[in-house]
Amino acid sequence: MSCSGEFVENDIIQIKSSIQQQLKKAKYGVSDHSTVELCHWTKKSFKGEESCYKHKFYGISTHQCMEFSPAGMYCENRCVYCWRPMEFYDSLEMSPQNVAEPKDIITKLMAERENLIMGHYGDPKSIHKKLDESLLPAHYAISLSGEPTMYPKLPELIKYLKTLPATKSIFLVTNGQEPQMLRRLQDEDALPTQIYLSTNAADCDSFMRINKPRYSDSWERWNQSLELLQNMDTRTVLRMTMIRNHNDFEEMIPAFADMIRRANVHFIEIKSYMHIGRSTNRLARSDMLEFEEVSYFAGKLAEKSQIYSIVDESIASRIVLLQNQQRKISPLISAYAQTS
Repeated sequence: MSCSGEFVENDIIQIKSSIQQQLKKAKYGVSDHSTVELCHWTKKSFKGEESCYKHKFYGISTHQCMEFSPAGMYCENRCVYCWRPMEFYDSLEMSPQNVAEPKDIITKLMAERENLIMGHYGDPKSIHKKLDESLLPAHYAISLSGEPTMYPKLPELIKYLKTLPATKSIFLVTNGQEPQMLRRLQDEDALPTQIYLSTNAADCDSFMRINKPRYSDSWERWNQSLELLQNMDTRTVLRMTMIRNHNDFEEMIPAFADMIRRANVHFIEIKSYMHIGRSTNRLARSDMLEFEEVSYFAGKLAEKSQIYSIVDESIASRIVLLQNQQRKISPLISAYAQTS
């Protein structure tokens, strides 16, 4: 309430103008506290070239994928392998009264994304039909920079995306630091088509070294999220990022196998760290695993787990897909109702 007694609208959180300028220079779209981007694979798909591994594994239409985050500059971790601009993260709180509404976020980010797409119409290699189709997203990847589960209105956001007529699937990627939000998604009937839990450590010590978390109980939070996955009424995935001399040791396989049995997720993606973006300031190119090394680790883990087997791979992305043989479903999202 103002001094005059009139109610005034709460200020919406804004990404600092100096940071916005750097993000826009890096081809991000920015609106309030949210961000959107056209990834490397989306741009390639505009030209009819290779598609993202998510197209190969799950049937996602790469050129119609909208990757965005409602918490662009908010995250509880400072992971050594993160290639996003985490150096600009400066808060661990998004007050509900100071965040943008889901519909406003999507409307504004759609406009930002459209502006990013328009520049590709001038490229003679671009396929205009694909560009036209890309203007109306069919798939939403809630990931990009920051941690989306910090956005307090995430259930409402996912519900809103489901109401859009073109929506076929919604993927959510989380670092597992907000298990209470995962519970809310379940309790409020707001689960996405597929939930990813970032997984990169088999024990607390390596978890602390790799993730550099800001919460003192971060390992406990992550384990809560891990154990929630087995009872979630949606598709679940562990995304394991392997970094040379950090977590790729063969002696860690028994601990990882125990972990994946506890989660009992539908799929596991085992991929190499990629030496790109801001991560190049913290890790070396030699910290990437070759595809053959990823494949070997995946095979050993599948064998030790006794319930997972290798079902697909993408050499270009250095990633292998494992499937739970006791909870077998089709990897293709077309075989799974978006509203489930």
